[in-house]
Order: sequence, then C-alpha cells, then structure tokens
Amino acid sequence: MSPQASGRRPTFTEGNFELDEACLKSLPVPGTEVISAHAYGQWLWARQARVLCRLPDGGLVTYFLKVTSGECDRQMIEGQFESDKAIHEVLPFFCPEPLAWGKYTSTPGPDQYFLLAQFREVGQRPPEPLQFAAWLADLHKRSVSPTGKFGFHTTTCHSKSPQLTDIWEESWEVLYRKQLAHVLEQGRQKLPPWDEYEFYAGLVLDKCVGRLLGPLQSDGRSIKPCLVHGNLWDGNTGTDMETGKPFVFGGSAFYAHNEYELGQWRTPRHRLSGRTYVRTYKRHFPASEPEEDWDSRNLLYSLRFNVTAAYLIPGGTYRRDSSPGAPFP
Repeated sequence: MSPQASGRRPTFTEGNFELDEACLKSLPVPGTEVISAHAYGQWLWARQARVLCRLPDGGLVTYFLKVTSGECDRQMIEGQFESDKAIHEVLPFFCPEPLAWGKYTSTPGPDQYFLLAQFREVGQRPPEPLQFAAWLADLHKRSVSPTGKFGFHTTTCHSKSPQLTDIWEESWEVLYRKQLAHVLEQGRQKLPPWDEYEFYAGLVLDKCVGRLLGPLQSDGRSIKPCLVHGNLWDGNTGTDMETGKPFVFGGSAFYAHNEYELGQWRTPRHRLSGRTYVRTYKRHFPASEPEEDWDSRNLLYSLRFNVTAAYLIPGGTYRRDSSPGAPFP
C-alpha cells in the first residue's frame, strides 16, 4: 500500500490528469520524472490516464493509471491487481504487468484508490479470434492452482461487485453453488420485485448445479482448476497497436472450471458472443465430459454474469438474459 498522508496537494504535470503523491512514489524506477498525464479511454466506474515518464537514463516509458473512489473500490483495485498479476505470471505477453496499487494520500475528498500498470495501446477490440482464443486456452491449460483447489487467495470484483472468490474448495460444484447463491442473494436485494426470481433461484441452486456440475468430478472424471480472467467481455480485451497481438486486462480472476470463462459470451450483447470465438476456443480446449452437457453448463455459468450485470446496470436487457432458456447465439 501507499505511504501515509503527506499533506501535499496533487501534482500537476502537462496534460489534463492530476497525479497524487502516492502515484509518484509508486513509480517502479527511482528518480523517474513525469512528463505528462492525459486522460485515456473510458470506464464506467473509474478515471484512467496515460502517464509518460522519463527514466533516469533518459529513456521514455509510458504507464497506465486507473483511479476510482467509492464503496468497495479498495477491493476492486486490489482484486484487479492480484488478478492481472496472476495472469501476467502465467502468460506475460497476454496481460500488461500490474506494477502497484494504493490509496491516494495528498488529494482532498473521499478515499481514492489507484492501479499503476504497464501501458499497452488498445487497438481493435475484441481481437481476432484465432490467436486470442488460442492464448486464452493456453492460459487455462498452463495455470496451476497454488492449493490444487478451486478459488483464489483474495476477493476479486465483477466491475464494482465483490465476488465470493477468497475461499478454496476441492469440489467445483460446491464452490460454484456458493458463488451463485451469493450473486442471487445480491440480485434479490437490489433488483426490482420479480415474481419468478425466487422460484428459479431456488430451482437452479437445488437442482441444476448438482445435476450439471456434479458429473464433472464423479465416475472417474476430473477437471483442473484453471485461472480464469473472470470478466472477459469486449471492453477487457484489446489488440496491441504496437505488436498486433491480442491481450486482456481488468481481471476478476480465480481458479475455476475453464468453461466458466465462456459464460460471459452467451448473451449477444458482446461481439465475443459470436460462435467463431467459442468454436475456436473449443478447438484448443475441448468440452469437458459429459460433453453433451456443455450448452447447459454454459447457460448455468452465464447466470452469474447476467444477474450481476442486471443489478449493476438497471434498465438493460440483463434481467431478460438471465431467464431460463436464453439461447447461445
């Protein structure tokens, strides 16, 4: 974390983005000089900047900075840092390296938190499917759970909503039931009244989770806990403008059944929802057995994403997308 408050005012450089003293102290190379800081990109719950710096040896380097304030923001920033760090350690070329996170110390007002990372210029999003799907499958295959179990060492967030990730379970069925129950309870508290909600929530937890996930780890079958990005929609992907290669960022990671990752792609609101991405991914990482349950498992996994989106972004189509029978495009 960043040092205690120094009482200084935020630092102004060339550009339109103020830099807090804590950000300056988090720069990885001592003696680095900030040249400019400009707002970069858009995100619903944060401000972002491109920070150009001069290193002590005269070389130039650019960093990415995200700043956010509000309830749960500490968890969100720390969770993204730990998520992207885990992904970067497995496939360094597939995720920018996160460098530091902390709390603003010299800026008046509500608590604010920041994330500093390697900068990569975002081009086409989502990336073309061939390399992207291959590297995503490679992330899932290469990653190794430090405990051999499903879960994660800290809480990560789906956007601003904390996920139940900081637990470890040998059974994927057990972990996913707990996670889905957590999301469904959040939906019950935050969504407008919905007559069918309680019935379907109970039915899914009591009947569907066991029926669809139990067979993955029974009768001689097994699945590997895979590191998943956890919120892989178009906006958390990009094509590197310098290399032309795909990459991901903004992780909400934990160790899961690899197919969970594709639950986000089911509803047609994303360009990643196209069949080409799924088919390409499955060529590199075939469906788990029982293979005939793949589509039903995908629908089950999509519920976590759609219910969370429904209470985070009221008024959209997410409640409809969460209804039973929502088809894969």
